[in-house]
Amino acid sequence: MDPAATPVDRRRRRLLIATVAGGLVLLLLIGVGIYGLLRGPVPRTDTTPADPPVSATTAPPSGTTGEGPVAVPPAGGPEEFARAVAQALFTWDTTSGYAPVDYAQVLADVAADDEADAVAGDVRAYLPTVEAWGQLRRYQTRQWLTIDTITVPDAWETAVAQAAPGQIPAGAVAYTIDGTRHRDGTWGTQAVDASRPVTFTVFLVCTPAVTNRGVTGLTCALLRLSQLDNPLR
Repeated sequence: MDPAATPVDRRRRRLLIATVAGGLVLLLLIGVGIYGLLRGPVPRTDTTPADPPVSATTAPPSGTTGEGPVAVPPAGGPEEFARAVAQALFTWDTTSGYAPVDYAQVLADVAADDEADAVAGDVRAYLPTVEAWGQLRRYQTRQWLTIDTITVPDAWETAVAQAAPGQIPAGAVAYTIDGTRHRDGTWGTQAVDASRPVTFTVFLVCTPAVTNRGVTGLTCALLRLSQLDNPLR
């Protein structure tokens, strides 16, 4: 420190240093914040470092982004239904003109009547809040899912084997899905993207679809969703 400097000079220097340091921290937080929006929240149990953005990701399925929510067909069998639920849960586009509630509605439409309220809460935990959606829309963010594996977990088979009669609904089954969640968007004029592995369990029930022509197949309904990255194994 300059011994000839007056107290006023010293205060000015400290103020200048603090201002420059604060500006650098602000720039860093802005950069981290933009990537954080694209990457999304990391579960508390996830201790792996965040993957940096890459130049290219798996392209989103055609017809599932930019056109709004896609209805989940209740027919077709349990595994096909579980796949459709997973895609509806993770596929959204903030530039489509729709809101999180619209993407949630297609899942509410196939929820089992007795579990409708619980399913609504499960779905909300997967979708961005209204406030986060507004921020993501500024960066034209969209999201989709690549499914790697879908299996009936051993824990479910054990539960069914040990359940008392009537404890588990007839036709109920659980599928644990492992996949990769992708997000992309724009930061200024630069395209940015991020992806991370996800895993979760879909609980559903399928019953024979009966019409005036008799049994025509299966109709499935959504029972519950596990917490993200906390599936049955």
